[in-house]
Amino acid sequence: VQLVESGGGLVQAGGSLRLSCVASGSSFISAMAWHRQAPGKKRELVARITADGSPNYADSVKERFTISRDNAKNTVYLQMNTLKPEDTAVYYCNANYGLSMGDYWGQGTQVTVSS
Repeated sequence: VQLVESGGGLVQAGGSLRLSCVASGSSFISAMAWHRQAPGKKRELVARITADGSPNYADSVKERFTISRDNAKNTVYLQMNTLKPEDTAVYYCNANYGLSMGDYWGQGTQVTVSS
């Protein structure tokens, strides 16, 4: 299984970016999520979405970020609006394939928000 992220980049504060993550293969994916890690900080969960589309978000991104998924394409998206400098981090995609296969991670995509 490989997860490939795209969509990161440099944006000014208040701007928007949309991240995408495509998972290879055709196995059922239980939950998909986005995590991020800023320099000198621990990796943290940003948003998670179940197979039936139920999302949950970190408090710091609620009302600004939206996670969605296309099960037919094994793809998860993260629409990020009203970006802040504190959103600057490497964003990682995660896919959970259940107990038999476990978790897989993407290589990360850099998001930089300038003030």
